[in-house]
Amino acid sequence: EPIQSRQEPEKESVVALARPPEPVEPEKDTRAERASQREFAAVEELKAIRFDFDKAVIRTDAADTLVGYAAWLRDHEDSAVLIEGHCDERGTSEYNVALGDRRAKAVRDYLSLYGVAPERMSIVSYGKERPVCAAATDACRDENRRAEFRLKSR
Repeated sequence: EPIQSRQEPEKESVVALARPPEPVEPEKDTRAERASQREFAAVEELKAIRFDFDKAVIRTDAADTLVGYAAWLRDHEDSAVLIEGHCDERGTSEYNVALGDRRAKAVRDYLSLYGVAPERMSIVSYGKERPVCAAATDACRDENRRAEFRLKSR
């Protein structure tokens, strides 16, 4: 009878087999979210407002503009508003998405102070992914640091 050699499994494979599977994040259904965002349209009355570099604070020039936007939105109660936060190209994508989110929230909170119902407002951040200007100039970067508004009928 031949002698069979029994090889021990390599330690790496034992560790790999003994390790529990990595948790899988549930996949978010962004298709419905994107479809919902597509229902919103830009309106001439609500132009973008600008932010200073690396800031999510409402500038003085934007404050007066937002007070006017709040009055306009109160007069158009049948509309829901989507506030989009945007950044310039400096910084990581992750950082800029978070900064764009803070900018959109700052605008939402400001409009809420002037009587726009919070349930009418949604926010989204595109970070640096949707620039309106591609030149690497200060003027162009200023244009990209913004919050934009889109409306849809409710």
